Amino acid sequence: MVRNAITNGLSVDVEEYFQVGAFEGTIRKVDWDDHAPRVVDNTHAVLDLFAETGVVGTFFTLGWVADRHPELIRAIVDAGHEIASHGWDHQRVFTMDAATFAADLARTRATLEDAGGQKVTGYRAPSFSIDQRTPWAHTVLAEAGYTYSSSVAPVRHDHYGWRDAPRYAFRPLTDSALIELPVTVAEMAGRRMATGGGFFRMLPAAITNYAVHQVNGENQPAIFYFHPWEIDPGQPRISGAPLKSRIRHYSRLGAMAGKLRGLIARHDWGRIDAIIAERPA
Repeated sequence: MVRNAITNGLSVDVEEYFQVGAFEGTIRKVDWDDHAPRVVDNTHAVLDLFAETGVVGTFFTLGWVADRHPELIRAIVDAGHEIASHGWDHQRVFTMDAATFAADLARTRATLEDAGGQKVTGYRAPSFSIDQRTPWAHTVLAEAGYTYSSSVAPVRHDHYGWRDAPRYAFRPLTDSALIELPVTVAEMAGRRMATGGGFFRMLPAAITNYAVHQVNGENQPAIFYFHPWEIDPGQPRISGAPLKSRIRHYSRLGAMAGKLRGLIARHDWGRIDAIIAERPA
């Protein structure tokens, strides 16, 4: 098989199945510890899949998870992967002010670095919640010393999205080297279609494959993401959640691991910090 020479960013958003945005109106944060944890086993399953397929990636991890499972963070680092921040407890950035966001960043980074012994230079906002409502967010990230963010979804969606954002890596600040790497979308007939996470799980794999080829054809790396809970068909069902949320969350969980193996085999993948390091200054 002929593969592209471009290395694409393979990323995992490490969170429990009950911490997703779709359930935030159903499960209170104060009740999270009442739910049996599955993130450790699920993340180890992802680590095994990556070892099997010979790839490394970036694990954007909640501080809440690292605080309770520091040994998981060390396992990720020991396997050669990058640890990056996903915020403390999945609070969307547009619900904070700049000071609250800065505190969230500092608390999460300290916990991740203590657990993993690896410097944290990357950040992904929960639910891609850096958008036109948060003009201050990139400034806060730059002041905190982050090298990059992958927090923008350049697509229109009912839960998130910044449709008018650039599709490819850009510098959001004129006075900072901070880089924003939006997650990859497919552009088809003038419309943008999301390709990672649940979209990859539920839609034909050919759409994401097309999107990767499309951006690589423009000499750009693709940025792909998914969650450990997406390869866990045995997870508990949250009966009180809205029907739409349950359909999105639980559909085709059993197919995800196989689809991931296929996607990984068709393209070259690596850590996002390595992609940043190779970019021209």
